[in-house]
Amino acid sequence: MKLFTYYAHAGLKLGIGTETGVLDVAEAGKAAGMPAPADIHAVIAGGRDSLGALAKLAQAVAGRPELIKKVDTLRLAPCVPFPSKIVCVGLNYRRHAQESNMAIPTSPVLFSKFSNALSAPGSVIPLPAGSKQIDYEAELTIVMGQRAKGVSAADALGYVFGYCNANDLSARDLQFRTSQWLLGKTLDGFCPIGPHLVTSDEVPNPNNLAVRSWVNGELRQNSNTADMIFSCAEIISYVSQYMTLEPGDIILTGTPEGVVMGFPEDRRAQSWLKPGDSVTVEVEGLGQLQNSFQPEPTGSSAD
Repeated sequence: MKLFTYYAHAGLKLGIGTETGVLDVAEAGKAAGMPAPADIHAVIAGGRDSLGALAKLAQAVAGRPELIKKVDTLRLAPCVPFPSKIVCVGLNYRRHAQESNMAIPTSPVLFSKFSNALSAPGSVIPLPAGSKQIDYEAELTIVMGQRAKGVSAADALGYVFGYCNANDLSARDLQFRTSQWLLGKTLDGFCPIGPHLVTSDEVPNPNNLAVRSWVNGELRQNSNTADMIFSCAEIISYVSQYMTLEPGDIILTGTPEGVVMGFPEDRRAQSWLKPGDSVTVEVEGLGQLQNSFQPEPTGSSAD
């Protein structure tokens, strides 16, 4: 099932992806006289029961085109708008570690982003005046469905609700200013996710998915999650040994080769993202996530 979160006058709304568009869950519930979850976090909390109820609701209103909205008429929101944690994994693709001239990690390299970094599909992201080296990173993102603490790798994927695309935008000059990566990773809008959340039953093997990104239509990244050093199951298990993962938490699993940081020195200067650029991220089966960029408003950046 594909689940959308989008903006409406009353706030955020929940939608189900169909062959003809997006089913408005709240309106469908009213039309069918059936209870409907208020948002994606309620669905995640309800797990299989909630997904079963959504499937029955969609079936009950089949043939009601007035309840379907065209995707391109919606203002999409981050597909998981309120995660309690945004956990990220660095250097998790062999060829990316090699292009970055960094050693292959022996344990997952973890860092975080904060909620201010979340942004929506189609949004225009401000580029901070204090950075000149903005990079893109196409990533498969795990959305947790159950509380996970100390889980084994063998059981880990059973705790997953679904998956989505993410672009782990990175200001490299800020990222490597110190030994801590946080500053360059969690700038405003630097974690777009979407366009929708795909439930785990539609992604039987998250470690065999094509991963691509384009900048202004030019293919930059073209790889597969099979190149991951640590699999999705291993990442979940590792993180859960040290912190409790909650339903709705998201984990960005790393990016493959093809980022600007890995380019030859003479190519980097003209390849960093700049105002007016557009980046599209696509993980196989998860749709396409597109964002463009503009200068940060004058007076809003401090360095």
